[in-house]
Amino acid sequence: MDSTVSTATDVDCSGRRVSFADQCQPNNVPLLLQPSYARSKSIIFDELRNFRISLKWCALDHSSSVGKIISYVLFVLLAIVVPILTSLFVQVPASATEDDPLSFNKLVQLPESCLAIMSFFTLSRFFHRYGLRQLLFLDILQDDSTYVRRGYTRELEKAFRYLAAIILPSFFVELAHKIIFFSTVKVSVPHISPGFPLNSIVFLLVLVSWVYRTGVFLLVCVLFRLTCELQILRFEGVHKLFEGCGSDANVIFCEHVKIRKQLSVTSHRYRFFIIVCLVTITVSQLGSLFLILASKSVMTFFNSGDLVICSGVQLCGCFLCLLGAARITHRAQGIVAVATRWHMLVTKSCAESETDHQWKSQTPEGLGNESDSDSSDIYISVTAQQPSSAFQTRQALVSYLQHNNGGITLFGFALDRGLLHTLFAFEFSLVLWILSKVVVL
Repeated sequence: MDSTVSTATDVDCSGRRVSFADQCQPNNVPLLLQPSYARSKSIIFDELRNFRISLKWCALDHSSSVGKIISYVLFVLLAIVVPILTSLFVQVPASATEDDPLSFNKLVQLPESCLAIMSFFTLSRFFHRYGLRQLLFLDILQDDSTYVRRGYTRELEKAFRYLAAIILPSFFVELAHKIIFFSTVKVSVPHISPGFPLNSIVFLLVLVSWVYRTGVFLLVCVLFRLTCELQILRFEGVHKLFEGCGSDANVIFCEHVKIRKQLSVTSHRYRFFIIVCLVTITVSQLGSLFLILASKSVMTFFNSGDLVICSGVQLCGCFLCLLGAARITHRAQGIVAVATRWHMLVTKSCAESETDHQWKSQTPEGLGNESDSDSSDIYISVTAQQPSSAFQTRQALVSYLQHNNGGITLFGFALDRGLLHTLFAFEFSLVLWILSKVVVL
């Protein structure tokens, strides 16, 4: 029996031939690059394996009814019940009342829980309607170039580095603060005797609650940034198309229409989350600033450590979203300059080639024969129509890009550098207003 492997081929929906031998050897190619990868699989070669493990550890696995019930129960317990019970039953001894750590501790509970609630329901809606692969546009990644697919694989690996770079340092600072905090305060729960076991249990619950709320919030921010990075890679692919002077305008147009549609979908999915985060973080930061400046007590790590950690996490998540959106919007708006330069270079090249052709057609050899001159006139008229048609196509492409150069939008407002400057001016004016109020008081 012959041991050679059959190389029977088949044709997929895009007209591309797929080898049967390639289908039988999936381990040689990463699954993210394989069109046949199923969304429900989670094996060692799955590039989304880290995301699925994180979702399970954060109790966000909604793939089954049992997992959904566990997710909602833990969400209510860690994001709502534990912060409320901590605010009610934790008391400060009389010897430590001058530091007053509870006022700042209660201040950070509300914005942390609000961001966690918003993030949880955002993820629940995403997983119910789209799924993880469709949310990250992995289901249509097979139609992109190899450059985009490999770049997106690298961005998937880098996504958890950003998440770990924010959570791990914050966790160690939070752990040190909570050790000092619960070694000083007293937990008083009705019908339960206070002491070391109760403080230890509440300490663990508070620490787990902080990790849960912080992780859920930052996970949505990382998902949004990862989606923006994919579109940046696609814009870089379009830039590579513009590098060739003979690039087809129709191909560039189709590619930009696809990117434009995905940016619109991304804006529609995350716009409410971004607006709620901006409002919550603004109110939290300005309220904290007002209370700190108006407080008469000395700020120490014991009484204001929670506030520092909460502010740092909130700003990191906000910057992840705003910088990711601003980068992709800047790339979308910069495509017009690239297209204009490409149009000019192609037009110049066509004009030079047409001039050379007309110079060669006016030779004495071409003027001697009447029939030859007639045929040359016909050839010149045909070749003159072709550059004119191509010029109009390129001009139409440039006009289209000038009127469709938006990136991430919030209800029609492009989240670009101009909007960031406006937000900075608004926040700075609020800070000055708070300072004026505190100075007057």
